[in-house]
Amino acid sequence: MNRIEARMNACSKKQEKAFITYVTAGLPDLAATKEIIRAQERGGCDVIELGVPFSDPVADGPVIQDASYRAICGGVNVKKIFAMMQELRTEGVTVPIIFMMYYNTILHYGVEAFVKRCNEAGVDGLIVPDLPFEEQAELMTVLNASEDTILIQLVSPVSGARIPKILAGARGFVYCVSSMGVTGQGAEFHKEVRSYLTAVREATDLPVMMGFGIRTAADVLPLADLIDGAIVGSYFIRLLEEQGFAPEAAETYCRTFKKELNA
Repeated sequence: MNRIEARMNACSKKQEKAFITYVTAGLPDLAATKEIIRAQERGGCDVIELGVPFSDPVADGPVIQDASYRAICGGVNVKKIFAMMQELRTEGVTVPIIFMMYYNTILHYGVEAFVKRCNEAGVDGLIVPDLPFEEQAELMTVLNASEDTILIQLVSPVSGARIPKILAGARGFVYCVSSMGVTGQGAEFHKEVRSYLTAVREATDLPVMMGFGIRTAADVLPLADLIDGAIVGSYFIRLLEEQGFAPEAAETYCRTFKKELNA
């Protein structure tokens, strides 16, 4: 059991819904990213998605695209992010952290070398939105041999009959995309979102986490009976930008969202 699974089990035992946030590594710089991660941990964030900047983030909307672009222009790369991760773990940060990234970065680094470095640096999971289930074999073989880092599976409202196949053998939690399109569209969920989430729950015992377009806990409360938690990305990035990337803003937002999610 890795850190993600342990945290999800802890939330379940406490009958709490989990809260996950997304931040782009290197925005505004890596030192600030470290402080924002620490602030989220203090605020009660259960898992952090750490975006690895990429030049063509096809699953992301304009907010995260711009964040990636600025981070890359600032000289951020995957080797520096690994070094930052190792520093965080050495300094006592224990919150589960997932790399949200694109597969070309892994291929360029080398699949085996990349997974080995994830294990060394304390990366608990990977989300790779441009890697279809049918093309996951090479990465999954290496991950399964390591045990420490896991792949989080994504499903969407059009996954349909493929949902049981995608989730067979999945670990951690299920990332349920709430709508079609890219991140950051506002809380306009797919019109069949309830039947879609019901199908996911019937296909797996894993926690069901919903992301894309979520801003506040109120956005997901109508679906509280079907989900085990929520994921916020683009809105959190915008909030940090508006607040000058102040760690206090990150901590307050996480604490408030988690409290309201479990009110």
